[in-house]
Amino acid sequence: MLNIHNLSISFQGEFLFEDITFKLGQGDRVGLIGKNGAGKSTMLKILSKDLQPDSGQISADKDLKIGFLRQDIDFVLGRTVLEEAYQAFTDIKALEAQMEHINEQLAERTDYESESYHQLMVDLNDVQHQYEIIGGYNYQGNTERILQGLGFKRDDFEKLTDTFSGGWRMRIELAKLLLQDNDILLLDEPTNHLDIESIIWLEGFLKNYSGAVAIVSHDKMFLDNVTNRTIEISLGRIYDYPKPYSKFLILRQEIREQQLASQKNQQKQIEQTEKLIEKFRAKASKATMAQSLIKKLDKIDRIEVDEDDNSVMTLNFPVSVTPGKVVVEAENIVKSYADKKVLQDISLHIERDSKTAFVGQNGQGKSTLAKIIVGEIKHQGHLKLGHNVQIGYFAQNQAEYLDGNKTVLDTMIDAANETNRSKVRDILGSFLFRGEEVDKYVRVLSGGERNRLALAKLMLQPFNVLVMDEPTNHLDIKSKNVLKEALKRFEGTLLLVSHDRDFLQNLTDKVIEFKDHKIKEYLGDIDFYLEQRNVENLREVEKRDVVKTETKEKKTTSYEDQKRLKSLNNKLSKIESQINQLEKEIKQLDSDLEQNYDELAAKPDFFEHYNTKKNTLSTLMGDWENVQLDIEELEG
Repeated sequence: MLNIHNLSISFQGEFLFEDITFKLGQGDRVGLIGKNGAGKSTMLKILSKDLQPDSGQISADKDLKIGFLRQDIDFVLGRTVLEEAYQAFTDIKALEAQMEHINEQLAERTDYESESYHQLMVDLNDVQHQYEIIGGYNYQGNTERILQGLGFKRDDFEKLTDTFSGGWRMRIELAKLLLQDNDILLLDEPTNHLDIESIIWLEGFLKNYSGAVAIVSHDKMFLDNVTNRTIEISLGRIYDYPKPYSKFLILRQEIREQQLASQKNQQKQIEQTEKLIEKFRAKASKATMAQSLIKKLDKIDRIEVDEDDNSVMTLNFPVSVTPGKVVVEAENIVKSYADKKVLQDISLHIERDSKTAFVGQNGQGKSTLAKIIVGEIKHQGHLKLGHNVQIGYFAQNQAEYLDGNKTVLDTMIDAANETNRSKVRDILGSFLFRGEEVDKYVRVLSGGERNRLALAKLMLQPFNVLVMDEPTNHLDIKSKNVLKEALKRFEGTLLLVSHDRDFLQNLTDKVIEFKDHKIKEYLGDIDFYLEQRNVENLREVEKRDVVKTETKEKKTTSYEDQKRLKSLNNKLSKIESQINQLEKEIKQLDSDLEQNYDELAAKPDFFEHYNTKKNTLSTLMGDWENVQLDIEELEG
């Protein structure tokens, strides 16, 4: 299907990889692995023709179709989820437009016996036949099936895409990719924004996929469950074996040990031959033998041992000051988003030096409670931080807060203060940003490199309580292990949101499970929790906890009511989008007032502008309530 021959690419004069050769064939499900910055995402960009290599050739079968799931996506605003997903069917949508145009002409004309009218009927028949062949009568059902597999509910289909977070938009893009009839799928970190149920669904889809798949992922279980081949990019070379990730590691180590043993034996033979050469050189009668041995030595094919990139970041989290015994005290915490209840009457005490894991399905409130604790979102109920508590927070999308137009060094210098500015280069070096790498712009960094930079930036602030929400997203497996060991050594208090069992093992001493708006504490590590729940891994817990509601009988809805319902849902989505935007603008104005009250108060129109926004927000909230009531009335 796809042949890659002697492929090379360099950045700033250094080869990322050089003279790489491999093939992708039908049924290949390749896990593309390597350290952050090794060139995995770059390889996918080259295969998708988003990026041109410096040298080498890529040859492909005629009419080969390649689909690429990028880490960064752009959406056209104003489309619903379904409308965006239907963008996958360009050929079908074009034929639909043709049929609509022909039908309009047929409806307008009355010359039923004319040749041109007859030709329109023939054209319509041809288009309908082509429409049927390429799946025109099935695509809507397939779209809904895949969207639901990726976690969307039917209620979401008519909502605007701009009301969804980046993670959910990524799911829409993945759905579009899976709906297209591609021969090769290139997936860059597809599981980063998926919950467990969606990951399991995607695994099943990819196992049955007949084409070729190349996946960049740091999720070991996902790679083991999906792939049948592993290609590692390391130090500019590739290592290609027909095994999934875990078996590849074992095989790679065995081969390296064999190479080392063979190299050692060969070196002994070479040393013995060199001694004989020196011995025979001293005697004129043995000079011919010495020359013969030298020629033999020159012909030896020296055994090379596969190089292993063992460079890892150095990470330690120092504790700023000792806080009080209770660092977080929460009583009757309630949080809802519009009419969606997330947390109900949550009470929680976190003691100094404890290490706690938050686990449970996506959408059950783990990240929400973390954000409440760090003061990022408002809530109902009582929350109090203990004496001398200083919180360091690593958000799930922490890397998105970095400015792509700054260099790595400038990012750190701007975040530093007078006491630690001199240590910036040392900190960056410990996170593997050395030499000229500190002059790279953030926008060219890989996802894992951005996460490393975000971690480095975290080191510039004092903290004794560390709250981390999915910190291992994008991190390569070695970096995950380094982070885990650093968190083990951390002498402060740790709150960790994660669904990665390997990462959580032996790391926390308490597990808090989020389920049905409530929490339940387990006084032990992740293995104790799984034992109590009588399952082997977090996937089984989250899969078991899915509420399987039976489809309720719905009242028969007229066509006019269906149209009105669709219109109301669109209107609701637009109002929600406007509310979100206004809330951000008002929050910014509040912040500006705190910092520059006198200057802003002197402006004649400032408070009029400020109050107008608040009044508009109040009106929109009322509109939202009215539209929601209309929808509920229609739905019965």
